[in-house]
Amino acid sequence: MNYKSIIVTEQGGPDVLQIVENELRPPAGNEVRVRVLASPVCLPDVQARYGQTPVAPKTPFTPGYAIVGDVEAIGDGVKTAVPGDRIAALTVFGGWSEVVYLTDDKLIPMPSTLDPAEASTLILNYIVAYQTLHRSAKVKAGDTVLVIGASGGVGTALLELGQLAGLKMYGIASARKKAVVEQFGATLIDYHTKDFVEIIQQAEPNGLDAVFDGMGGDYLDRGLPLLAQGGTWVAYGNPLSFPNLVRLLSKLVWFNLKPNGKKLKVYGTTTSRFGKRPFLEDWPKLFTLLVTRQIEPIIMQTFPLLEAAQANELLESGDVIGNVVLVNS
Repeated sequence: MNYKSIIVTEQGGPDVLQIVENELRPPAGNEVRVRVLASPVCLPDVQARYGQTPVAPKTPFTPGYAIVGDVEAIGDGVKTAVPGDRIAALTVFGGWSEVVYLTDDKLIPMPSTLDPAEASTLILNYIVAYQTLHRSAKVKAGDTVLVIGASGGVGTALLELGQLAGLKMYGIASARKKAVVEQFGATLIDYHTKDFVEIIQQAEPNGLDAVFDGMGGDYLDRGLPLLAQGGTWVAYGNPLSFPNLVRLLSKLVWFNLKPNGKKLKVYGTTTSRFGKRPFLEDWPKLFTLLVTRQIEPIIMQTFPLLEAAQANELLESGDVIGNVVLVNS
């Protein structure tokens, strides 16, 4: 028997995504074979396809940063899962496949009652939002914050979780995405027509308690002075290249040495200083919020898994609000 996967044949646009067949095999040792049910299409997936990462993956490779799926079979050494279990995983690569093989230490237990597409958005986008809010910036009710890139997968998660946390929020996005920004009680700053620095200086003369920046570049350089005394700027976006990463880390060291009481932090799921335990603490919190419908992830569109190229075209169009998810029914 065979199963199909999506591979990137070379660096480039959505047209480099191809479907390949692989031979199904029994899992060995501590491996678990998982039938993928859903995998989000995230910005890091697109950036990896173009080679826009500090360490670009070698082609061919299968994208897919996160999955939700069902355990089909287990190796002889697996003690933490049985066939039929619903699990999630932060795969980083490999998720866009009908079947994935994972070591059992990569499995995230989750409620089987959750919609796989919705749940898949928690594994990357919502964990980034939750941890930057509560572990990096340590926000508290009444804080004033700015979300840069407020209409995407992480941005809408930041707004939704920020509303739950009782924050006063500003969100940078285009005017046509005003409704989703205001849906979560935030004030839109249209980056096409407004200067975010001028807007914040006028509206918040005492400064911001936190900024969540998935864009970097000019936003970081121009926006750091907007922080209040004791404020935190959290950069969570991919720096796109190794030289950019070096420059970002240099800014981090330089800025945090200043005796101004302000902090610049860099967040990444694969390089998080938090370690593994906080992730295993925070994903269950997000699952509970979803079970109780305190959060409702925005999914603009789902695509069959093997239509990943079309899903990538949509994500790259700039028209997406929230999330795009591949489903394997």
